[in-house]
Formats: sequence, structure tokens, C-alpha cells
Amino acid sequence: MAAGADDRDAILQLFREQLTEQDLLRNGDTIGTDDNTLSRFLRARKYDLEQATTMWRNCQNWRNTVEGIGIDELYRQIDPFDYPERDEVFKCWPLWFHKTDKKGRPVNIHHFGGINMPELYRHISPQGFWKTIVVNADALTREVLPASTKAAGRNIDGTFVIVDLKGFGISQFWQMKNLAHDSFQMSQDYFPETMAQLAIVNAPTSFTTIWAFIKPWLAKETVAKVDILGSDYESVLLAQIDAENLPESLGGTCTCVEAGGCSKSNAGPWTDGRRERRERWLRGEGELVEGMELAPASQPEKAEDRGLSDAYGKESEVMDAEGDVERSIAEPAADTDLEAEESTPSSSSMPSTPDDGEETSGRLRDLTLDGAGEVRRKKSPEESIAEVYSELPETELKNAA
Repeated sequence: MAAGADDRDAILQLFREQLTEQDLLRNGDTIGTDDNTLSRFLRARKYDLEQATTMWRNCQNWRNTVEGIGIDELYRQIDPFDYPERDEVFKCWPLWFHKTDKKGRPVNIHHFGGINMPELYRHISPQGFWKTIVVNADALTREVLPASTKAAGRNIDGTFVIVDLKGFGISQFWQMKNLAHDSFQMSQDYFPETMAQLAIVNAPTSFTTIWAFIKPWLAKETVAKVDILGSDYESVLLAQIDAENLPESLGGTCTCVEAGGCSKSNAGPWTDGRRERRERWLRGEGELVEGMELAPASQPEKAEDRGLSDAYGKESEVMDAEGDVERSIAEPAADTDLEAEESTPSSSSMPSTPDDGEETSGRLRDLTLDGAGEVRRKKSPEESIAEVYSELPETELKNAA
């Protein structure tokens, strides 16, 4: 039985007390110490206090040890909105925050059709790119959501994500699948309940195959938030995002000409006075997000200096001949009895098929892949393609509502 409002409030209070008693919640923690942040972790564990506490503990461990220096120092070293390789990275893996929807939620845009992994790694190392993914994820809860909440005058704790598949084919999907899976796994484990809605637009007919890989990674609650659209998506987006807030390339009127384009503008309430705030934060003089009690930037101890396990929070990576990166992300602390989680969306690449450029005219629903949980990257692209097509049930394309 789902917890009622009164029960949720009581569990939230108990959660805060328990985290404080276990020294897992301290003033100034950049994970967020407000009720909204704690509620996200509780929702992710269906208000099971023990499981939510374990999730929080694992997240704090990860934040203290990620990349061997911890998230705060990583965020100090890399500004997700302004790092040297950003323009080149965005040409090869375009993703950015851009203004807000009609509910005040930040819009997060991914243009998967522009992904080119081999070219990307000519401008930034695989490890360097992974670090930008980490700080970009942290920017959402550290800066973007708090600034959106302040601008809206009410709690905003989720994003409206748009994934544009124009020009996207199976070859690109195979190329990026492992890295995207890892990034969404990180998001699910350490930044839970931050995606309010996901619209996938310009979906080609070959997306039935791609969706068969992706859907098993998603919790059923996440799948319920997904709309998969063909080329007739503009009215759906404009019903939820004002035209002046939606890039022209997606059917809106925004061009951000003065910034060199929407993908470069960082437009949104999170940028108001941000440069000065970040400079003060880097000097240790106060808040990074106005009105938020965040700890000043400081030089943390290295993981080994704190006696923490070298294995936690570190990754190994190998780039194969296709430009894909095989990553091995350290598992959460072993003190959990949680059932294995289902992940959140992602992407990669196989050799293209003749229908890569064709578009569907509606939503794809209830696509399944027998034994999908057993899919592994170890097979060659040709073997995997054959396996997918042999196991994929017949699917039906349904028109958008």
C-alpha cells in the first residue's frame, strides 16, 4: 500500500533524524540537505526507510570518492557550463540545458543524431569526457534545479528531457551504448527522481530495435514518463514549452543568436549572476547557488588519505576499435540487500540498416525483448544484430495521441 501524505511526512522526518544520527547528513553538504532532496531518495525507494538510508549512504560515499578526489573538488576543477573542450565536445555529443517549460522545469536537450564518438575522442580523452558527464549530472541538483525552484517560486525537482533522434541510426547507438548506460546508471543511483518527463522525437523506424535494448534498463516508473514520437512532435512539445523557450530546431522560436546558438547559451535562471557566484565560491567565500546553503569550495583529502577503498568510485576504461569505451564502474557499498535496480535510458551503435533515416509518425509502446536482461556487449555487432532480430517480437506502431 502506498504511503499517504501524513505517512510520507512522518517518514521524511524519521529519515532526516536517522541520517543525522548516522552522520550522513551535515549542514552544507552539496548533495542537498533540504526536504525536497531527501524526498527524492525516499520516492526512489518507495518510502522504505532502510533502503532509502542505504541509497543515501552509497551516494555520499560516491560523492566523497568519485574520480579519487570527490565531487566537490571535481566540480571545482571542471565548470560544466564552461570548460576548454566544451564547444568541440558539443559538436560530437550535443547536450545542454535550455530555459524552462511551462511548469518551470528545466529543459535538457540531447541531440543524439549529432553523436560522433571517434571524433569526440580526438578532442578529449575518454576519462576527461566521463568527468564532464559527472559534473553535468551534479550541476542539475547543485545549481539548475535550485535556481529553477527560486525562479518559479515553488519546488522544481525534475527536468523535461528532449532526446532528438534526427539523423540517428543503429550504428551510432552501438557506438555509444555502454557510455550512455553508465551515465544513466549513475543518474539513477546518485541523482534519483530528477527526470520528470522524457520526449524522444524524430524516432526512426529502426528505433524499435534500439528501444528493445533500452527498455530493460528502465524502471517501469521511468517508462511511464516516456513519449516516443516521430516527426509530428512539435505540437506535443509546444503544449508544454513556450515557443520562445524552445529552440527553433525543435519547432520553437528561440535562436539565442547573441550566444552563438541555443546549445552554447546555457540560457536559464541558473545563469543569472552565475560567473560572479562561482568565482566567490572558488575563493571559499560562500554559496554557489544564491539562497542555497552550500559548502564553500575547498581542497578535500584524497580518498587514500581518508583510508577509503581504492576500488570505490574508480573506473577502468578501454576504447575499442569502434571508438566505444568499455567502463567498469565501482559497485555501491556492499551493505545493501536491495534488489538489483533497473536503469534509465541510454544509447550506442551497430552497423546501420537501410531504414535508419526513416521516421515513424507516432509513439512506440510496449516493445519488449525476450531475455533482454541478458544482453551483453561481448558479442560482435553482427552477432548482436542477428540476436536482436531473432528475439524481438512483432511490434505495432501506434499513432501519437
